[in-house]
This record gives sequence, structure tokens and C-alpha cells, in this order.
Amino acid sequence: MRHQRVVKKFGRSTAHRAMLMKSLVTNLILAESIKTTLPKAKQARKDADKIVTIAKKGDLAARRLAASRLLEPKAVQKLFDKVAPAMKDRKGGYTRIVKLGTRKGDAAETCVLQWTYVGEAAAPVAEEPAKEVK
Repeated sequence: MRHQRVVKKFGRSTAHRAMLMKSLVTNLILAESIKTTLPKAKQARKDADKIVTIAKKGDLAARRLAASRLLEPKAVQKLFDKVAPAMKDRKGGYTRIVKLGTRKGDAAETCVLQWTYVGEAAAPVAEEPAKEVK
């Protein structure tokens, strides 16, 4: 029985599933938002929130641990230089999931997984319309 088992298997082996999650979190850090299916996003959100909590410490041990859990050195650098400082005042909830609807081919529920600071920093500023000169 699978009582109290949280990890979704996604029909993959353990190594394949681990690499899938590493890839999703790495791409989330590099691109700041990714489009994927809802179950994958929910699992990747857990991993992404944990890695941001590690990165907020900012020491060498945290950097090495993050490097072991990500695929690219650029992602580690961006995590420590941009993502973790943007989340320093938050106690959790570093990511958000925005549902997009179902995919046409297989009716899988799709969504966008993104950092919470992406929506806050990109808020448009209301500008006055330019005055016409006669």
C-alpha cells in the first residue's frame, strides 16, 4: 500500500524522475517561468521552494548543495545572485502555479510555474498619454 507516500512516480524510473525534476527546477531558475503539466509543476514547486530555502543561507555549503541539485552552473549563480535575494523577506511560497487549461493533444492539464517576484516586479506603470501638438 502507498499510505503517506507523497512522491508522484509519473510512470518513470527513479533516476529518470529525479533528472526530470532537476531539469524542471534548473529551467525554472534560468527562464523564471516554465509551462508544464499540473502534476509535474506541483512536484517541481516542492523542489524549487526547498532549493531557495537552501540558497537564502548564502554560504559555501549551501552553494555546493545547490550545485549538486541543479544541472547547470549558470543556474546556481542566478539562484544565489538574483532569486534568493529577491525572496529574502519571504518565509515560503516562492513559486506560483497559474492554470492554463487542457492541452489539445492528450487533454493534459497545463499550467505555468513561475517565481512570485516575477509578477510583482513586472507590474506595469501607468503612463500619461502623449499630448498632441497642433
